[in-house]
Amino acid sequence: MSDPAQVLRDFKPSKELFVGIDSDGCIFDSMEIKHKECFTPMFIKHFELQAASKFAREVWEFVNLYSKDRGANRFPALSRAIKLLGARPQVKARGVKMPGLAALDEWIRRETRLGNATLNAEVKNGNQGLEQIKRWSDAVNAQIEDIVKGVPPFPLVRECLDKINQKADAMCISQTPAEALKREWAEHGIDRYVKVIAGQEMGTKTEHLKFAAAGKYPPDKILMIGDAPGDFKAAKSNGALFFPINPGNEEASWERLYKEGLDRFFKGTYAGEYEASLVKAFDACLPEQPEWRS
Repeated sequence: MSDPAQVLRDFKPSKELFVGIDSDGCIFDSMEIKHKECFTPMFIKHFELQAASKFAREVWEFVNLYSKDRGANRFPALSRAIKLLGARPQVKARGVKMPGLAALDEWIRRETRLGNATLNAEVKNGNQGLEQIKRWSDAVNAQIEDIVKGVPPFPLVRECLDKINQKADAMCISQTPAEALKREWAEHGIDRYVKVIAGQEMGTKTEHLKFAAAGKYPPDKILMIGDAPGDFKAAKSNGALFFPINPGNEEASWERLYKEGLDRFFKGTYAGEYEASLVKAFDACLPEQPEWRS
């Protein structure tokens, strides 16, 4: 299997600056519909959690929408959700059997390109422990393709992308499957603003930035825009700057980026107190642990 990330390694700068941008929950207000209408129902169905559906829904939404795990790749998120759900006293009291995680956790430990292609290859090569995971993931993808349509970018996204393009190379950096990303960006005519659309098949967000930008631009010339702690981690792992799109306050975040954030980045006055104040407010948006464990 050829390396999907080679396009990132081969990428050559055309401008002085680089901007990486997450997609779900950042460009598009799509996190709620995807997780509540696609991921959660398939989580309950394919792992036979009907007897604890209320708690399964609550756990899935906490992990993927309302915690510091927000925006994580679906496979580590699945492992985290199952562990949290299995530890809940109400679920234990109902005698709900949790699915085994040994094969999933082993795969997560050794594979960085956690996507459908590598999962399919594992199952095809006889990894029976991942068959149920594959059925769930395929069902999620089908639900998303069927249901998630007509979700436009947040206000001022287009204006920001246009402004970014004037001075920077832009790239989509995401853990969503590339097929869905390309479909959603093309649907709204914003795919023309980015050089590459990088999905889960190309590795982690940290790897995306490392392959495409680190060493090709000075660290203070690289900006990552995202709505999840994983986006912040990807930026800082590569010494890059970070602009947060705060969950629940996305419109105001995009307005701030358009009116002042990008200008500071262009002028070289972004790092330091300005970035620190934004990151502090962002960090306060999402808890580490759920209320039921406190």
